[in-house]
Amino acid sequence: MTIATNPSRTGTYRPSFTWDAHACLPLDEKTPISLLDDYVAGNIDYVCVNVGMDMNSIPHILRVIAAFRAKIAAHPDKYMQIEKFDDLAIAKSKGLLGVGFDLEGSVMLQDLPEMIPVFAKLGVKQIHFAYNRNNSVAGGCHDVDIPLTDLGAEMVKSVNANGMIMDCSHTGRQSSLDIMRVSSKPVVFSHANPKALGGHERCVDDEQIKACADTGGVIGICGFQRFIKSPNAPEVPDMVRHIKYAVDLVGVDHVGIGLDTMPEVAGCSDFPDGVDRSYYWPVSSGYGPGAGGAAVFDAKKLPALADALIAIGYSTDDVDKIMGENFIRVAKASW
Repeated sequence: MTIATNPSRTGTYRPSFTWDAHACLPLDEKTPISLLDDYVAGNIDYVCVNVGMDMNSIPHILRVIAAFRAKIAAHPDKYMQIEKFDDLAIAKSKGLLGVGFDLEGSVMLQDLPEMIPVFAKLGVKQIHFAYNRNNSVAGGCHDVDIPLTDLGAEMVKSVNANGMIMDCSHTGRQSSLDIMRVSSKPVVFSHANPKALGGHERCVDDEQIKACADTGGVIGICGFQRFIKSPNAPEVPDMVRHIKYAVDLVGVDHVGIGLDTMPEVAGCSDFPDGVDRSYYWPVSSGYGPGAGGAAVFDAKKLPALADALIAIGYSTDDVDKIMGENFIRVAKASW
């Protein structure tokens, strides 16, 4: 499905649809929804916003979902909550930023596959099962490498059955390979980078990327400095380098964008319930002082990224796929 270009958007080349597969806003009910305007300025048509991680309690996550939904609904001239696949075209035709939610982890599922349709009804369109550390469902990328548990296999089936995209970002290597084997729908890395270039433990290796492509999935190239391995804040050439590596490895049908932007707002916190940061982001895994920068590629520069891909020889059809059509294909199969 190709969704017609909105002629009101600016940029030298305007992709048919621009999809950012993962973004973060402060997980706080006080967070101003105007932070989404950066995505509008980047000609983004759909953004998937995190609403909770393994370290966040269920009450915390529900407060965030309720607040974000209410604030999106309060601005029908700018944003639209995406509930089903056809909403993407509706939002695009009206010049609105489509917004969906994702969960990073499975602790909030309370070991119940039946929780997945509940979160789906609240607007969660995408989920991965472990945020850096192991849990009862799957392994995390900064922990002992364990297989997907039996409960995890049931969770994958519930994700497939209840209109969510199955994600493997932050997931341990073996668990990610197991998820891709179990899933009957395409599996994505919504925000990840090739380990061959990024080198970080949170990046994914060639076998994982190929397994993702074999499901019909997409690797969303992440703009986080530490994973993209850039000396300064990531710029267009850094993104191009990672996109090109993934395209050369698995083909243009399996590469997209998942920037992982993380704006900070005074007075808002991701962790009002308290969290041991050193557990989830261990110094031994490349976090903390001296571990490199934490800047993220600016979403407003995505039009320049599309132009740069054209400039190095990608066709407009290929750029359309990378900038959004590939994730649209996955959404159509999953939602």
